[in-house]
Amino acid sequence: MFGVTFSKDIFTVEYLQNLDFNERQVNAVMYVKEKGEITNSKYQELTGVSRMTAFRDLQFIVKKKVFLMLGKVGRGTKYILNASIAS
Repeated sequence: MFGVTFSKDIFTVEYLQNLDFNERQVNAVMYVKEKGEITNSKYQELTGVSRMTAFRDLQFIVKKKVFLMLGKVGRGTKYILNASIAS
């Protein structure tokens, strides 16, 4: 015997907006859903914001437990979806 579990993706635009995400942050989550990860420099490239604004936005998403941060703060840091709450 085996079982199949279907998980609903909770990271919808409406869910994120209810967490007070701005449009840039929502787009970052959608990007990570598609690509698997994002970096500060990629976020800057996609949104046109400064390095510090990108850092603050990404830290906000981590604080809301939507992203997990891989690596130490600085070059090489990547952000991925928090799979423990994604389903």
